[in-house]
Amino acid sequence: MRTKATLKNISQSLNLSISTVSRALKNHPDISEETKQKVMELATLLEYEPNTHAINLRTNRSKIFGLIVPVISNYFYHSFIASVEEDARKLGYSLLILQSGDDPMIELENLKLCRLNRVAGVFVSITSLTKDIKPFLKLDEFDIPVIFFDKVPSFEACNKICLADAEAAALAAQAVIAKNKKMVLAIYGNAELSITQKRQKAFASTLSQSATGIQLLECYASTPEEAEKITREYCIMTNKPDTIFGMSDEILTGIMRSIQKMKLSVPGDIAIISICNNNFIPSLYEPTITYVETSGLDLGKLALKRMMDHLGGKTFVQELTVPSRLVEGGSL
Repeated sequence: MRTKATLKNISQSLNLSISTVSRALKNHPDISEETKQKVMELATLLEYEPNTHAINLRTNRSKIFGLIVPVISNYFYHSFIASVEEDARKLGYSLLILQSGDDPMIELENLKLCRLNRVAGVFVSITSLTKDIKPFLKLDEFDIPVIFFDKVPSFEACNKICLADAEAAALAAQAVIAKNKKMVLAIYGNAELSITQKRQKAFASTLSQSATGIQLLECYASTPEEAEKITREYCIMTNKPDTIFGMSDEILTGIMRSIQKMKLSVPGDIAIISICNNNFIPSLYEPTITYVETSGLDLGKLALKRMMDHLGGKTFVQELTVPSRLVEGGSL
């Protein structure tokens, strides 16, 4: 079995001190270019790898970010994670990706795991049942910044990176008004979440300002299956809605599953509009669903920028948002 290369091996082979070898590997300006080249060539030949555990112990910080989400399989979170990972890798960081299963106790276990691994920072989208964020804020004592994203605490002063939830819902409502719709079924997400509350309030408020007197029916669904059931219940009514608004990608999939099972035509029998991460889910259907985009990719880029700014000394609390835009399809 091949012996792992160490700084000591390299220093003995080149008759240099360990400190000189270490500084050469870090491209320190005090070390000559000739010496740096010799050290780098031998390190490459020996397949030298830094002892990251020792570095973490010495600096009390790793080059790893913790990232906690309710579920990794969620398409929006997949997009967010991919965005953060790509940009973090370019800066020399990697991700420790954890899922809470939307369980506050597992979320706390994940948080502890991040602390024990001396992560450089934590990105977290909290569970729908998380009430106390003191354990997150306590990480500041360990010099570990926390960036909340997407599902964020409602009132606490902390770093939040959000989608323009109210703007997105208002844009959807304006699109409905422009099409002269009369009865709208709005299916929102978990009623306990701030994201749901913001979208519900903005959507209902915007519709109420319409001079056409649109009737609004409101329901809540925590899963695509619940959204599917609600859609069927309302679409078999004699006086069924002429439009359905879905609050998210997941809810849209439930709505469309029900629409397809009932063989209803879109937008002939019923019109559809949703808030979505990007065009992936809307483009799966014919016609393409009209949607308001709330980009997980853009949210990830903004979240990482805020994290790096914090690590760079800008430690003041900020709440930043990613703007939304209406994307016309053929479903409305």
